[in-house]
Amino acid sequence: MVLASTPPADTPVPASVRALAGGRATRMLWRNELGGLTIAIDGDDPLVAKWSPPGGPRLAAEAQRLRWLVARHPAPLVRHHGIVDDGELLVTEALPGDGAASARWLREPETAVRAIAEGLRRLHALPPEDCPWRWLPADRIRSARAASGTVPASLEDAPSIDRLVVGHGDACAPNTLLDAHGAFLATVDVGRLGLADRWSDLAVASMSLEWNYGAGLEPLFWRSYGVEPDATRVAYYRALWDVAD
Repeated sequence: MVLASTPPADTPVPASVRALAGGRATRMLWRNELGGLTIAIDGDDPLVAKWSPPGGPRLAAEAQRLRWLVARHPAPLVRHHGIVDDGELLVTEALPGDGAASARWLREPETAVRAIAEGLRRLHALPPEDCPWRWLPADRIRSARAASGTVPASLEDAPSIDRLVVGHGDACAPNTLLDAHGAFLATVDVGRLGLADRWSDLAVASMSLEWNYGAGLEPLFWRSYGVEPDATRVAYYRALWDVAD
């Protein structure tokens, strides 16, 4: 998996993002372990620029999925996607809210957990037959092995599908946005979005709560989503996440 964290304040802004900003103020939001950056551009027309260096994660799949999703579910509107001199750039309109792992919501974790559950419940309510992509275990295992990853043979025996949904694919806490009042606002970072068992998202979302907020919040997540935890499916999809994200 590609992990992300808040970048140091002195992280340089890529030239392509500086050109896009045109002198407007910028704020670093996230940096992933492969050097990709997510940067807010403030001003009258606020934007969010997601930049990937040469050889970094490709952004075309996310641009494609966002364009599909925004007509069906709260998500940022794509303004531009393309290859630039210093990498690849995906630009979306900024939304009036903050990620569930931002400083404010780290101080109010119960509010954040409810919003994460609400966002997933709404995403999972979309008609799955409309979704043109797949994120099922066999697809993930095949992709991981094609990339020279090691996937235990035991994971080939996936649990039966409980409910086929439009899955997020990376349902960790930072990928939900909340509005100023703490309500679910939008879903972001959807480069792996596709058909999946809902437990592939629920297992990872519930696991990420402790990473971001500390222990003890899983029961609130399950109540807010409206399901009892399925220990077998949770264990399987967490194990699959570790080797085939």
